[in-house]
Amino acid sequence: MITFILAIVALILGYMLYGKFAEKVFGPDPKRETPAYTRQDGVDYIPMPTWKIFMIQFLNIAGLGPIFGAILGAQFGTAAYIWIVVGCIFIGAFHDYFSGMISLREGGANLPEIIGKYLGGTTKTVMRVFTVILLVLVGVVFVSQPASLLDKITPDWMNNTFWIIVIFAYYLVATLLPIDKVIGKVYPLFAFALIFMAVGVLFMIFYNGIQLPELTDGIANSHPDKETTPIFPIMCITIACGAISGFHATQSPLMARCLKNETLGRPVFYGAMIVEGITAMIWAAAAIWFYREKGAEGYQTSQANIVYFITETWMGKVGSVLAMLGVIFAPITSGDTALRSARLILADFFKMDQSKIAQRLMISVPVFVATALIIVYSLSDAAGFGIIWRYFGWSNQALSVFTLWSVTVYMVLNHKPWLMAFLPALYMTVVCTTYLFIAPECLHLDANLSYILGGVCGAAAVAVFFRWKNGLKPSTLK
Repeated sequence: MITFILAIVALILGYMLYGKFAEKVFGPDPKRETPAYTRQDGVDYIPMPTWKIFMIQFLNIAGLGPIFGAILGAQFGTAAYIWIVVGCIFIGAFHDYFSGMISLREGGANLPEIIGKYLGGTTKTVMRVFTVILLVLVGVVFVSQPASLLDKITPDWMNNTFWIIVIFAYYLVATLLPIDKVIGKVYPLFAFALIFMAVGVLFMIFYNGIQLPELTDGIANSHPDKETTPIFPIMCITIACGAISGFHATQSPLMARCLKNETLGRPVFYGAMIVEGITAMIWAAAAIWFYREKGAEGYQTSQANIVYFITETWMGKVGSVLAMLGVIFAPITSGDTALRSARLILADFFKMDQSKIAQRLMISVPVFVATALIIVYSLSDAAGFGIIWRYFGWSNQALSVFTLWSVTVYMVLNHKPWLMAFLPALYMTVVCTTYLFIAPECLHLDANLSYILGGVCGAAAVAVFFRWKNGLKPSTLK
């Protein structure tokens, strides 16, 4: 329990100390007019209250990540604590803050535009395609799971197909309407429910005196398939949204277009990620308790059933119902903003104004058709959803690599302490490349060989970076 308490305290201190330092390094200007005013269009660029933006940002980046990802990550044991704390403070929250603030400075620019500016035109084109594919995959996985859960708790005529159609219809409405009409009104309520659920679980951990493992017990891998599922790098891919997620950088521009002042960036971007880290820590601790209680049987239990068991055991029937509603609505509200982001990225590419609904429809319809086709595939093949989920998980973290390298270049060009971006970028580069070599669903090479090849990829990234940096002319530095 002491380790768990210290982890929560560390996350809070991370916001107060490292978050403040990151803010000082960026240097927000309270007098600079934000895109919410300079580009106000009544659709995507709209000044909104800070508390509402925070709630929307938190729900956008959360989805099922800090719940299902943390539950899966808890299978690795207490090592999950370390990754959530260190990853969240020094990588994830830093990643979210700088990507959000750079977008703010660039007039609310989408992620591919930012990557293109700092990593080159070719990378920009590749990342446009890569990012849209990732966002469509988010829409797919965040339709399938809540529809499946709703199918189980509603009358027979409200089956899986019925709920997929309903959720899809909602996605279309939320993607097309101005951000303050649907998202701005219902998201804060859903975000409050998600936070309330996490606080309830946290309270019951202390109330019940739950015995949790300590770091002094060691960080040995407790995963049931530990021979083929090592802590590094697979845990770093499994626990994504609670520590670091490239998907977040696609969502931050949505809120960058609504902020009233640059000084509000730290509570919105850095703060939302810290709250997500705390949420992940709570669910990781609860899941570790569950696995210890159930033994081998527990590892075969679905994440949704684990949530239901924990909340029903600790919080009763009412608590379990509220928890399941949170698990259902959280992914839905991430899926719609993912598809909204896809619309905006494609609008930038085709240079299409989005102030009229007809123009929004021209982009949204193909995106929704592609999403629907992938959903049909995932339903027609028993292994289809699992394959899509693994691709989503890796591509999510790979996107963070490009974002972090873009931030590193930005910091070099602006005479800022670039090591605080360079080290996370390098670490995530090694994580993602090593995963490709070692994961059972990828090349599945020998572990030692995979680590060597991942290290070689990291060394190559370092060489390319310093070759670029050393070749800079003084006139290019700002």
